[in-house]
Amino acid sequence: MPCTTILVGKNAANDNSTMIARTDDGSFDVKKLVVVEPRQQPKKYKSVLSHVEIELPDNPMRYTACPSVDRKDGVWAATGINAANVGMTATETITSNPRVLAADPLVEYKKAKKRGEKETPGGIGEEDIVVLVLPYIHSAREGVLRLAELLEKYGTYESNGIAFNDENEIWWLETIGGHHWMARRVPDEVCVVNPNQFGMDAFDLEDAFGAQQAHLCSKDLREFIRDNHLDLNQNGVFNPRDVFGSHLDSDHVYNTPRAWFMGRFLAPHTYCWEGENADFTPESDDIPWCFVPERKVAVEDVKYLLSAHYQGTPYDPYTNKDTGKRGMYRSIGINRTGVMTVCQIRSDVPEEIRGLEWVCFGSTTFDALLPVYVNVSKMPKYLSGVTLDVSTEDFYWGSRLIGALADPNFSSCVQLIERYQNAVAVKGRQLVREYDGKMTETKDFSLAAEANEALCKMAKEQTVSALGKVLKEASTHMKNGYNRADN
Repeated sequence: MPCTTILVGKNAANDNSTMIARTDDGSFDVKKLVVVEPRQQPKKYKSVLSHVEIELPDNPMRYTACPSVDRKDGVWAATGINAANVGMTATETITSNPRVLAADPLVEYKKAKKRGEKETPGGIGEEDIVVLVLPYIHSAREGVLRLAELLEKYGTYESNGIAFNDENEIWWLETIGGHHWMARRVPDEVCVVNPNQFGMDAFDLEDAFGAQQAHLCSKDLREFIRDNHLDLNQNGVFNPRDVFGSHLDSDHVYNTPRAWFMGRFLAPHTYCWEGENADFTPESDDIPWCFVPERKVAVEDVKYLLSAHYQGTPYDPYTNKDTGKRGMYRSIGINRTGVMTVCQIRSDVPEEIRGLEWVCFGSTTFDALLPVYVNVSKMPKYLSGVTLDVSTEDFYWGSRLIGALADPNFSSCVQLIERYQNAVAVKGRQLVREYDGKMTETKDFSLAAEANEALCKMAKEQTVSALGKVLKEASTHMKNGYNRADN
């Protein structure tokens, strides 16, 4: 599924938290945010798409998830944080190349062609991975190891990148063909940007086959590379993006421009991003996987980047200027996003409230980001009670309505959208500060449920207000507008 991922190491963050964030860019998937209690976790999991059946451990933890409301294609839990304060987002669809896929084919479901013949189950994929992994892990590193075990046993039917975070670490895993994988601990001082391509551009094989401090991979990865002549690198430099990834013309329209915009924001003076002497252009294949940001990164920066449409450049689809390049690249914030979350694990509050999940439904360009506490038994109805019926009674549909109305009226609605997003951000942070203080002082962490209700009440008020203003503005630009003075 086309998505965009940003990872923020604890020393790169303004508050020494770790953050993993991703836009879940489906096909207008209706999403909700729920809490899954251990009793609700299945003992045996069966994938709807691939038909693979997997026995699950007996000791699941509570976790949050953003499943699809329509389960016809499975759960698609997307992202969440568990009771051990471990976050996960899955998956970032990535690219590969024919050499890899020929050597280790994807594990695809095959229907029985005639009576009496057995079907062949496929591997695991985005539909399944959060449910199979998140309830059973106590650290980001454990997440890599559990997922790796599943990949090696069952395989996967698609190429994916998966992020895990805990209080201290972020790990990023990328699949290689059907059964192989590699994972890297994200350095504390960097931000990672990953737009639907194989991302890692450096990897220490000596560490992966030695101390394994910051690198892990399939046990036979060296032989896999050697025996299938996958290494395209020169001068002994190992760049996994060149070995396992792609360099397609379509990448230069769909993927690399997003990395360019995010790198330009995070490290504007470290590299030259524009002009004849640019280090990187929107179509460069070698844009770094990670950057040391020139200033600390806050949640609001992550939201800005994952809402981006190349504003301030000739490629902005909303610009009024005839640049000749308007809309030529795939924006980060797009119309069909179902949900975007930031899984934030903090270190300056009690363990019981370290996990915050910031959620934004619909097109991120137009919609607001709301924080909620994850250490609760259920989410407020405003987030969890989403149905397939359009309604202003939940955050998902309210957000979708705002985006659909504001998009064709961007120039007249943009200030309304900025005020709405800023109001939710300010009031959301105020409520989190208030309840962090209350719970730290009283040790009554059951107040997290009360906090979430207050946050959702605020978000509903702001969303309904913004929707009314955007609706009025959109109505004034209807093509059938007319009055007697027009004679």
